[in-house]
Parts: sequence; C-alpha cells; structure tokens
Amino acid sequence: MFIETGNACTYTHASKGSFLNLQSFLWDYGEKVPGYDVRVVNEREARAAAGILGILGTIIIFVGIGFNHIMAARIYLAFLFIDFTLRMISPKYVPSLLLGKFVVQNQKPEYVGGLQKRFAWTLGWLISLPMVWWFVINWDITFYKVLICVLCASLMFLESAFSICVGCMIYKLLTRIDPVHCPGGTCELRIKEPIQKFNPAQKVIAALTVVGFLVGTYAFLAYEEPKTFFGEFLHEAVLTESQLIKEKEEAYQRELEKEFGDDF
Repeated sequence: MFIETGNACTYTHASKGSFLNLQSFLWDYGEKVPGYDVRVVNEREARAAAGILGILGTIIIFVGIGFNHIMAARIYLAFLFIDFTLRMISPKYVPSLLLGKFVVQNQKPEYVGGLQKRFAWTLGWLISLPMVWWFVINWDITFYKVLICVLCASLMFLESAFSICVGCMIYKLLTRIDPVHCPGGTCELRIKEPIQKFNPAQKVIAALTVVGFLVGTYAFLAYEEPKTFFGEFLHEAVLTESQLIKEKEEAYQRELEKEFGDDF
C-alpha cells in the first residue's frame, strides 16, 4: 500500500522538477525555430562574433608588443574567458554574440545545430582557462604559452573566415553522432556545384600560391634577424643543426672582428 504525504509529494515533485531543469539545461541549447527538428543558433552571428574577437586579439597583440601594455592583454583575456563561460550556459546574452547579432541583423540567418556549437565553445572555454591563469592572474609569458593564444586565434579565424568549426568536427568524432545543420551545410551529402570545382589552371595557380606562401615564410624566418624571443624560437626551429652551428660561428667571427678590428 502506497500513501502519499504532503511532504513526500512535494519532495518528489521538487526532485522531478530539478531533474527536468537539468535535462533542459543540458539538451535544450539554442533557439527553437519552425522547420528545424533540433534547437539551433545563428551561424552568421557566431562567425561575426569570432571575427570581432579575432580582430580585437590582433589589436591587443600589436598594443602589447608595440607599447609593452600588459594590462590591455589581461583585460582582453579576462573578457574572452567570461564570454566563453556565458556561451556554455546560453547564447542569448553573450557580449560578443550580441555584437555579432547587431552587425548581421539585416542578413538572412544561417541556422546550425546548437549542441555541436556549444561543444565547440566549451573547447574554447577550456583553451581560455589556462590563459587566464598564465596571463591575467599571473603574468608568466613563454613561447609555449603564447602558442595556446595562437591556437585560440587560429580557431576563431577558421570560423570567421571559412565557417570551419573544428569543435563541431571533434564533437562528431567523440560522440559518434552525426550532427545536423552544420556550418556551410557540410553535414549533408551532396555533389559539388560546377563553380566549386577546380579546372587545371586553377589548381596550378592555387598550388603555386601555397608554395609561394610557404617559401616566403621560410625565407623570412630563416634569413631575417629575429627581434623577439618568439622570433628567435621560430628562427631556430626552421634551421638545421648544421645551419645553426654555421650561424653561431659567423656571429662569433663578427664579434671578434668588432672587438679587435684589424688586429684580429
């Protein structure tokens, strides 16, 4: 025989309500839009927000290097951490997404699945977490720590420029669930349109462009004198051991000539 008491009933309802709220928080991410079977976010807003954060980060780098202004970097990274924290909770009141929404408010929305975007933004939060400790709470800059910032900036660039969501790809690999409504329609199997295909001349031009960028980058890193510890690391990274030894011997020779002149 089961007897419901007032307190027990209240407790049961409260427990059920808490479970439903937790379930809603975990799975009901994004907006419910007619015609879509899952909750979605506006990819145009997300790309605009990534572009805004990316350009702000670039400005901060120039300000930090050019003016040795540490405080600007600390404020930006703290803002980035707060921004990604809010994204994990809800996309409705995220500062960067609201700025992106303002910029693209007259463009037709491009809806993408909310859960994979939330997963991608959670990865962004995990990347920003150590940056807060290293650069906001304790300013301790090293080459490898700067690489984390470069990784974060690269992911934002891929999203804003090419609509490539790396986190969404990782989400698919980890969950083994085929996401729907991906950025750029990459989830749907389709045949490329004629305008998307490369003819032989276009392939050659694209390949030569990539080779030119790579050769130019190598030449710059290998033969230009580095001015910072980061540039010094990259300079040494692209040279072979024999080239490094030869370079150090030449530098030592120049020091001797400078010190002793014609007497050497």
